[in-house]
Amino acid sequence: MRYAQGGGLRPHEQAARERIRMLAAKGLVRGEKNTAIEKDLRVSVRSVERWRQAWREKGTAGLRCSGPSKVPKVGPEEFALLEAELPQGAVAHGWPDERWTLSRVRALIGSKLGVGLSLRGVWEVLRRHGWSCQRPARRAVERDETAVVGWVKETRPSAKQLRRRSGPGSCLRTKPLSR
Repeated sequence: MRYAQGGGLRPHEQAARERIRMLAAKGLVRGEKNTAIEKDLRVSVRSVERWRQAWREKGTAGLRCSGPSKVPKVGPEEFALLEAELPQGAVAHGWPDERWTLSRVRALIGSKLGVGLSLRGVWEVLRRHGWSCQRPARRAVERDETAVVGWVKETRPSAKQLRRRSGPGSCLRTKPLSR
């Protein structure tokens, strides 16, 4: 199958397609016609014809998944090297602050592994190995945590009680328009 923008099936999607082909193989063994298999599995007749040809040539093994269409540029061994570098921090690798951005990770992959990836490719590598996007909380440098905790406990509850509520005697009520 061909997909737009160089896409393909992910491993769980490949497994689902293989299950459909194995169901078709059972029908082929029973001698069912292509149209009957096509209707049962809701696939095209052309797909069943291709599967029948592969089944004739190689048997059920010809219908099995051949694996990923391409080998990932950063495999598990290479990612283990990268994973050892990331906890050291961005400052240790020459950046002015501790934020790991996709472009910084991309540069690290290029320098340590010698592999060129797009930003999307970097994100896919990180996501595939269980990393997630985390954004730092924006806080002022002058922030005093003890003052914030005191405000939340003492001032905030009384401020919540002073809020105006809509109801009888409230200025939020509106009168219906008279015609």
